[in-house]
Amino acid sequence: MQNVIGIDAGGTLTKVVYINENNDLEYKIFPSNDFSKVKDWIEANPFIEEIGLTGGRTQQLLEVLNTMKSIQYLVEFEATIKGVQYLLEKDGHAIERSIITNIGTGTSIHYMEGKNHFRVGGTGVGGGTLTGLSTIMTGISNFNEITTRASQGNRDSIDLFVKDIFQGMEPPIEGHLTASNFGKVNITKKKEHEENDLLATVQALVGEVITTLSIQFAEEKKTEAIVYIGSTLQNNDHLKKVIGNYTKLKKHNPIFLPNCGFTGAIGALLNKVESK
Repeated sequence: MQNVIGIDAGGTLTKVVYINENNDLEYKIFPSNDFSKVKDWIEANPFIEEIGLTGGRTQQLLEVLNTMKSIQYLVEFEATIKGVQYLLEKDGHAIERSIITNIGTGTSIHYMEGKNHFRVGGTGVGGGTLTGLSTIMTGISNFNEITTRASQGNRDSIDLFVKDIFQGMEPPIEGHLTASNFGKVNITKKKEHEENDLLATVQALVGEVITTLSIQFAEEKKTEAIVYIGSTLQNNDHLKKVIGNYTKLKKHNPIFLPNCGFTGAIGALLNKVESK
């Protein structure tokens, strides 16, 4: 087992990656509101001697770690792209140009060409929006419960679709496209909705906003591929389906990488290993 780990201290989750005895990557997740758990895990694994570190809450984590271990910081965007490039190659994708959409607490969007990349935009809509709206509307705040129940919900009584507007007519665009998120509520005046339906609708709202922006940047940069990453996609097949279907409908190629929530931690790990 190598003595190096990579850590991405994110706004909501802290992701850790290390190389096991079989030379494969191992992954762990900790809540970012309790860095003592990260410290306890590191102290319980004396093999760890060096740490590659990235993420927006790096300074807060450092204050808790208070360690003499060798720590190397890498800017979050650099670490993320380094991790993406590693996973693309490992997963067999040969992509020269693409949009990289990183869905964490919020969403950051980058353009990557070869080894070069730069940020083109982003939105405050992301995993934080998903959990925040879900909590306000249903009282459910656990991410895994939200995503599981969202996959069981139905949006038909809440969202207004194109086919609902053009009833009895051939719509000029795909009838199952969303005309207005939550737009049917004011029309039907229905006051009570199943929690699963509300969660499905919130998740669709988040997915469609992010996908729309990603597609706009892909068209601007004239690239077909959009690589979607981030912890909000981890074990979230329902959101991947929303994003994937809409991306394909708009004639672009959605790519979902395995362990896509750990790209920053992977990049921090690789950067530390390469510097040894």
